Amino acid sequence: MKKTFTLAALSCFFMANNLSAQSVKLTLDMTRPGVTVSPQLYGLMTEEINHSYDGGLYAELIRNRIFKDNPQAAEGWSAVTEGGGKGSIVLDERQVINDALTVSLKLTVDNASGRVGVANEGYWGIPVKPQTTYRASFYAKGSDGTDGPLTVSIESNDGVTKYATGQINLVKGSWHKYQVQLTTSSGVQPTTKARFVISAGKTGSYWFNLVSLFPPTYNNRPNGNRIDIMQLMAEMKPSFLRFPGGNFLEGDYFSSRFPWKETLGPLEQRPGHPGCWRYRASDGMGLLEFLEWCEDLKIEPLLAVYAGYSLKRDYIPAGPLLKPLVQDALDEIEYVTGSVNTYWGKKRAEDGHPQPFKLNYVEVGNEDWFDHSGSYDGRFTQFYDAIKAKYPQLHCISTIDENRNGHVTTRKPEMVDEHYYRTAWQMEEDAAHYDKYDRAKSPKIFVGEWATREGRPTTNMNAALGDAAWMTGMERNSDIVLKSCYAPLFVNVNPQTATAPVGMQWPSDLIGYDAITSFGSPSYYAQKMFSTYIGNKVVPVAGENIPMQTRAATRRDSTAGTLPKPIAAMFYVATRNTKTGMIYLKVVNTTGTPQAVNINLKGAGTVNSSGTIVVLKGNKPEDTNSIDQPKNIVPVTSKISGLAKSFTRTFDPYSVTVVQLQAKLPVKK
Repeated sequence: MKKTFTLAALSCFFMANNLSAQSVKLTLDMTRPGVTVSPQLYGLMTEEINHSYDGGLYAELIRNRIFKDNPQAAEGWSAVTEGGGKGSIVLDERQVINDALTVSLKLTVDNASGRVGVANEGYWGIPVKPQTTYRASFYAKGSDGTDGPLTVSIESNDGVTKYATGQINLVKGSWHKYQVQLTTSSGVQPTTKARFVISAGKTGSYWFNLVSLFPPTYNNRPNGNRIDIMQLMAEMKPSFLRFPGGNFLEGDYFSSRFPWKETLGPLEQRPGHPGCWRYRASDGMGLLEFLEWCEDLKIEPLLAVYAGYSLKRDYIPAGPLLKPLVQDALDEIEYVTGSVNTYWGKKRAEDGHPQPFKLNYVEVGNEDWFDHSGSYDGRFTQFYDAIKAKYPQLHCISTIDENRNGHVTTRKPEMVDEHYYRTAWQMEEDAAHYDKYDRAKSPKIFVGEWATREGRPTTNMNAALGDAAWMTGMERNSDIVLKSCYAPLFVNVNPQTATAPVGMQWPSDLIGYDAITSFGSPSYYAQKMFSTYIGNKVVPVAGENIPMQTRAATRRDSTAGTLPKPIAAMFYVATRNTKTGMIYLKVVNTTGTPQAVNINLKGAGTVNSSGTIVVLKGNKPEDTNSIDQPKNIVPVTSKISGLAKSFTRTFDPYSVTVVQLQAKLPVKK
């Protein structure tokens, strides 16, 4: 871990701390006006990775509901044969419903003396909860003589326990859609060791498609999201959502980019598309669902549009070939913001949302610094000019900054998206990254993806310390860092099984879950603290005798004959609410020892003697939260007294702390 010391580094450390712990001092200068805090500093970023949507936030419980995940096998599905019944299942491409639903599951019942049916295992289990009503639906048709009842059930994996059952009546003829509600009793014990089953009572052939099972959803949306995960996000008080990502926006190839037009309308019209993290996206989480996600959390959308470059280095150069993609982006913006009198605004109204959505920012592409063709300048210029011509009020975000990436940009971007994935040490070492930015020449910054990558599947306390240190720098410079969002946001923590892939492709992540339970990582709670306790003006803070830290020398350091340079071990930022007078002082102590700090409010008037303190801490850097211990590390809020213009506070080891106090500015004569 980074909290180790070499002999030489220890001498530096003790030299810096021999003045005694009381000598550490923070002075909040109330006499100097600080920069304005961006009201959209903290937001959310999302993409389909780690089963973020399918098997995650999107509440659909059936895996592979239209049978396209694997053309060779019905992944997630199995035949049920009990009590002498005999039957089999196979994928069938001859029973087509429409252009989206082209593969069905065929069940052949050879002997109906016992139970025969099809079972879906869900995303690592069907979650069963007491007194819960599930909405089941599917398309079905049968061969001659199969009309009659089909039994639908949520049951234990061995079929012994039926948690909820219902029936539909299969009618003769072609495809029909069937719906039934399944309600569990109050005595049911929560479990994920369950499956969804449709069983038949007659010999013959049965075909199924778009098999769906929804639990209750956030705000009761019919095609909605999990309540628990939405609540975790709501508690973070984010200001925006960047979507659809990320790699999910680009796809591996041009043909697998996010096809927003194919994600609109009823589920029956959504074919899904290949993802870029080794599983297929159902596109149940479509463009409208992203926008409704924003609406439910009362936050703004930040729309990323495909700009002609994909992950496997497919790209379309600026010019006539790019023109259809530019038009596609204009269509997408019209769907989001257009009135019902526009073509795509009318389409949105037909999809159930007549009211336009508020949109201020559009990001052109994603991580285009990976495009070594040098085509981004031309592509960005073509998108920028077209968007500004039709929507002059929109702000266009570039994914390349010529000051950082060395690319020429013909159109000077209003905002640049920067991404940082680092260790805790690297985050802490660079916490002052934006302190010396040239405000006159540099564009505004959107830190659109960033994370301290320590801990798996979600972050540990050491990562939370690195994240918090980085956030002090962004918050202190939030006149230029206008937006930021951590990534990845979600991870399904289930390991690989014989029938299901691993849930995680990328550690370390903010929010973890299985089919029935979710939890926030230590980094989640650090984010929540920073976004919840914040004013509208930065208060300048000067530190004295700040404790130092160093990491152990690596082989590379030894080869070079140098030792790692010590860096600060304490980080801080303060903001003030000018309306209420509330001050929020955030202090990050990355050391393993308590740190007594003298805090001075220079130029303050009356200071309330009591206040509030919020502390997030771990016993050791490796401590974390999990499905089994979701609250191992959480913020603790308590009242404090003895506050004044000058007071001393001891900050716990391995901690992130918010001191909330109220002070008046002196009356100017």
